[in-house]
Amino acid sequence: MNATDDVLIAYRNDGEAERWNYRPPEPVRLNPLFSWPLCPRAVWDWYRGAWLPLTALTVCLTIAVAAYAVALPPLEQMATLRPGWILRIWLLNVIPQTLVAGGLHWWLYIRKSQGMRKKFDKRDLTRKNGTFTFDNQVLDNIWWTLGSAMTVCTAYQVLIFWAMANGWAPVITFAAHPAWFALWMALIPMWSGLHFYWVHRLEHSPILYKRVHAVHHRNVNTGPWSGISNHWYENLLYFTTYFVHLVVPSHPLHLLFHAYFQQISPVFSHSGFEKVIAKDTEMARAGDFFHQLHHRYFECNYGTSEIPFDKWFGTFHDGSAEATRRTREHKKQMYTR
Repeated sequence: MNATDDVLIAYRNDGEAERWNYRPPEPVRLNPLFSWPLCPRAVWDWYRGAWLPLTALTVCLTIAVAAYAVALPPLEQMATLRPGWILRIWLLNVIPQTLVAGGLHWWLYIRKSQGMRKKFDKRDLTRKNGTFTFDNQVLDNIWWTLGSAMTVCTAYQVLIFWAMANGWAPVITFAAHPAWFALWMALIPMWSGLHFYWVHRLEHSPILYKRVHAVHHRNVNTGPWSGISNHWYENLLYFTTYFVHLVVPSHPLHLLFHAYFQQISPVFSHSGFEKVIAKDTEMARAGDFFHQLHHRYFECNYGTSEIPFDKWFGTFHDGSAEATRRTREHKKQMYTR
């Protein structure tokens, strides 16, 4: 028996599983690209699992390609700020967000198509709770998503498309730069994770947490509409990730993919279920236990599993009882300083 087997046995026999309806059978994994010695097979398996099956990444990329092909105005039309194309950008945000979040919510929480299978939390979403706007978690989340998030993300995207159209931001084409086009598409999730970690850490500072980020953390037990249910000020920070396209040579499709990844992938990661199941078939990866742990224990897993900032800075929770103990001790030290 090796050390890995010992860790797995300890994990499966600790008390943490009792706190959940479903806990993954293995500890949370991080991107092996940052492990040493590097294991190419593990890295290949990680990225194959992210890009080849039906995942949040592939859904976002598919929506982006469809939106670009069918509905995005040509750049030359966006050189002048006009209500028509600005409205179209807003609709390109609102319609997919509503369809994906609404559809997943209907499947998991209204129709309850898979019951409690692969559901992390034992509880249902909250109703008649004064913590939430309208005393209802789902209505609260819909309001902050469609009202706040969609407004801010649209404004930022309009600004960037307008800059691209006027030559104020570097624009590339696939024909001229195919290698960079593909590489930048693959790097966008990593950039998103890097940006998210540092913005998220800032939002957990006492002043911003109490006045801003607490709106999102009302959702201890998350659902599909919780993903970008954020205060206005938080969305002003969260969506600054798009401004990288003002300096990094990009194609409009890059911005669309980045937008959908930033807006729609949280629908899946906050869904509350690890997998979407139809009958007895696992159709797609959904929830992210890494981030589910953050909503349960707050002061851990600030980033994503794509770049292991939390491991580097000592705030990683792998789903084990020992990690819960460390996190609670860390919180105690934070709040008694």
